[in-house]
Amino acid sequence: MGGFFGVVSKEDCMFDLFFGTDYHSHLGTRRGGLAVYGENGFDRSIHNIENSPFRTKFDKDVQEMKGTMGIGCISDYEPQPLIVRSHHGTYAITTVSKINNTDEIVKEIFTNGNSHFLEMSGGDINATELVAAIINQKENLIDGIRYALEVIDGSLTLMLLTPKGIYAARDKYGRTPLVIGQKEGAYCLTFEDFAYRNLGYTDLKELGPGEIDIVTTEGVKTLVAPGDKMKICTFLWVYYGYPSSSYEGISVEQMRYNCGSCLAKRDDVKPDIVAGVPDSGTAHAIGYSNESGIPFSRPFIKYTPTWPRSFMPTMQSQRNLIAKMKLIAVHELIKDKSLLLIDDSIVRGTQLRETTEFLYRSGAKEVHIRPACPPLVYGCKYLNFSRSTSEMDLITRRVIAKLEGTEEVSEDVLQEYTDPNSEKYEQMIEEIRKELNFTSLHYNRLDDMLGAVGIPIENLCTYCWNGKE
Repeated sequence: MGGFFGVVSKEDCMFDLFFGTDYHSHLGTRRGGLAVYGENGFDRSIHNIENSPFRTKFDKDVQEMKGTMGIGCISDYEPQPLIVRSHHGTYAITTVSKINNTDEIVKEIFTNGNSHFLEMSGGDINATELVAAIINQKENLIDGIRYALEVIDGSLTLMLLTPKGIYAARDKYGRTPLVIGQKEGAYCLTFEDFAYRNLGYTDLKELGPGEIDIVTTEGVKTLVAPGDKMKICTFLWVYYGYPSSSYEGISVEQMRYNCGSCLAKRDDVKPDIVAGVPDSGTAHAIGYSNESGIPFSRPFIKYTPTWPRSFMPTMQSQRNLIAKMKLIAVHELIKDKSLLLIDDSIVRGTQLRETTEFLYRSGAKEVHIRPACPPLVYGCKYLNFSRSTSEMDLITRRVIAKLEGTEEVSEDVLQEYTDPNSEKYEQMIEEIRKELNFTSLHYNRLDDMLGAVGIPIENLCTYCWNGKE
């Protein structure tokens, strides 16, 4: 995943740019970057943030970099923003993207005369560099950005900084957000709308699907009108989004309360306490507790002073270990208790199984698990949701393969496993429950979760749950 923040101001923009970008640290773990334009032209800085927070790495840069316009990003994958010199002139670019057809695009660009791409460690092409190369295929920036939105299979939302202003483009199906705020003498552009509120900005507009705008000190101009088809990622509310965020006018925190309430209405267990797996499961658990009347409690606490979200290595085995180390138990709230835990989702199941085993060792009588979203049956094609390289990393697909006796399962059969009213669904849930050693397991239903968001269902992407685009 990743997030970004941009500023266009009549005065120096570095303070707003630095803190607005830092407010996106929950969305990325590998690279942070800032690019500004001022009297001396473009300036840029990129740092590795795998082992320390964004703010500590860029403290010196903020004192030295000057400019009235800038873009910043937190990236889970490629180093960015990039500064590009092309026939359009020099510009800086940052993206939130997932490109599934990289090889086909690269082949076409080579055919059209592009000479090379720089490889990142691991041999991958920098996705933001590829987007810039796509844009540069056209005669002007607007046509280039529009072409990039159309040709990419996956998703793309971007900001492009030029001496004239910042071009902003939201994914053609609005899978990720882009919001503009305003205050006297300045405008900002952001993934997360809460990122500008403490900086004195107020809401101006949220770009629609495929919309392209340019932001200058004189105002915001729409260059390409938004399309009429929206497929925003529902997981933004369930997991990615910070509690104080909102998308399409819907609060993340409130949606999670709604989700927990839906789970409680369909449940008949009577545990002693309800708890959320920190952090994203907490609000779901509050919603469950409020609806059911069962007390909310915190039997384990996330240790945050030196273990922030950004301090996560890239190796999955190390991520699992650190995720476990970050949770500190409150034994008095566990021993001899029946616990109901809500997590945002179950992906591989490794961490939740270890958490459950730890609770049993600490004296818990029962551990009931209630994921806030339905079973993840399909790997996401539109966002870099996890570091999984295969759908068989999903516990659902491993269990389905076990039940069917093969990994080669037809689409019709997979669809049966996504139907909460089917026998195959019940078999899958029971097998997951036994494998992860839960007392009971009930997932949120897709219809309930979508209802908890509260916008038209046709505007929400549900691919990872039901394979439907």
